[in-house]
Amino acid sequence: MVKSYIKSDIITQLLWYQDMGVDEAIGFTPRSWLGSVSINYDRLNHLESLIAEPKMAYGIDTLSKSTKKESEAKNSSLPIKSISNDDLPLESIKNLKELRLALENFEGCSLKHSATNLVFADGNPQAKIMLIGEAPGADEDRQGKPFVGVSGQLLDRMFEHIGLDRAHNIYISNIIFWRPPGNRAPTSSEIAACFPFVQKHINLIDPSILVVLGGIAAKTLLNTNEGITRLRGKWFDYYDPYSLKSIPVLCMYHPAFLLRQPAQKRYAWRDLLALKEKLTLKG
Repeated sequence: MVKSYIKSDIITQLLWYQDMGVDEAIGFTPRSWLGSVSINYDRLNHLESLIAEPKMAYGIDTLSKSTKKESEAKNSSLPIKSISNDDLPLESIKNLKELRLALENFEGCSLKHSATNLVFADGNPQAKIMLIGEAPGADEDRQGKPFVGVSGQLLDRMFEHIGLDRAHNIYISNIIFWRPPGNRAPTSSEIAACFPFVQKHINLIDPSILVVLGGIAAKTLLNTNEGITRLRGKWFDYYDPYSLKSIPVLCMYHPAFLLRQPAQKRYAWRDLLALKEKLTLKG
């Protein structure tokens, strides 16, 4: 028996999809998945014969070359080059306004073409503490600010418990400046494209302490393969290639992970207390 959905049920379902990050259409037209499927048996038999005879014109070698060319053609519209600091005029950038402008004009990351907004930063640029997350989500993409969704609200409450907030003594950014489609994890090439800007961003803020949220941010900033479970709660040093000085780094679970695993919040609280103690020692 097919359930009869009312308007409120449909709206509730759509809101759930939105919270889960499912906010993009898959196809241009609706498709009935319950209708009958028409099978072209002549075409099917022809394809089977091709597979059985690899020496024909469409043999394995020909197919692999054709597939490779098609793949290269599809990817050529949004090329991703290997980016280094030498390829970018980052040395001449002297302030956050110039850095943001450089990112707005940057064409080395294909995420820019699928995102709605550049998600640069939020908080007080004069803060002693700089938080670095992973990648923007749907809410961040719409507003152009990091950590403004449900995980951002949790982040704010967490730091308020130790007397910190983004309006006065916290500055927040991400490893990735544009939202990956469907909230997928960023690729290594996307991280590599954005990382020189992250390094310059840290240099301009010149924080006393860096707090990295989540495994992707921790691995990138510390250049390690260790997972966040092993890294969290520990202090490390980040080397600034511009100022040639080290900055203390504390690794923490990402608030989105804490929403999925509430039992891990006790570890986040320990990390916050460690951060508070460090701030007290630094004066």
